[in-house]
Amino acid sequence: MIFTSEIFEITSLSLQVSLLATAISLVIGLPFGTWLALGRFRGRSLLLSVVNTGMALPPVVVGLVVAMMLWRSGPLGGLRLIYTPWAIVIAQTVISAPVVMGLTAAALEALDPRLQQQLLGLGASRPQMIWHLWREARLPLLAALMAGFGSVISEVGASMMVGGNIRGQTRVLTTAIVLETSKGEFERALALSALLLIITYLINLALTWIQQKGARK
Repeated sequence: MIFTSEIFEITSLSLQVSLLATAISLVIGLPFGTWLALGRFRGRSLLLSVVNTGMALPPVVVGLVVAMMLWRSGPLGGLRLIYTPWAIVIAQTVISAPVVMGLTAAALEALDPRLQQQLLGLGASRPQMIWHLWREARLPLLAALMAGFGSVISEVGASMMVGGNIRGQTRVLTTAIVLETSKGEFERALALSALLLIITYLINLALTWIQQKGARK
């Protein structure tokens, strides 16, 4: 496959939307997952079960719900986001955020519960305590980030439904692979698949290197 400007454009858009969705998921999922892990309140178990269910949400279902919300006649139709890269970011965030939340909660719950009391006993404020807990659980939290990114970079159903796979606007690597396969262009589809795998591997390799470097400290 010749790496044309269109291929670079598709690759760039794939990285932009997936990295942005992962970043937003981290901003949402890290504090919410921490709240679920450390909080003691009525309904906590129910919320945890909802988050754990969200970790296995089918992307096509997410795509359907987000498309209905963003459709012209939907409650958010006035924003005119349907069939734009932002629509893909929203859908991918909905997919990724529960993954980050659930793994964050699990990582913090796995810590020794006495650590919280020790930190508070030493005079740490609650924000300082949470920061130290995050540092203590930094390796599994980084794994949560990797899982969140992995759940969206390879996603196709939601991106197709809310983005429309429009050439030059919303076509990403996964939807391009589906298109080439439907046209019978299997060599091109395989080449795009290989490119997607290489990109995913390199990003996860970098995150794994950071994780392993942190483990040696």
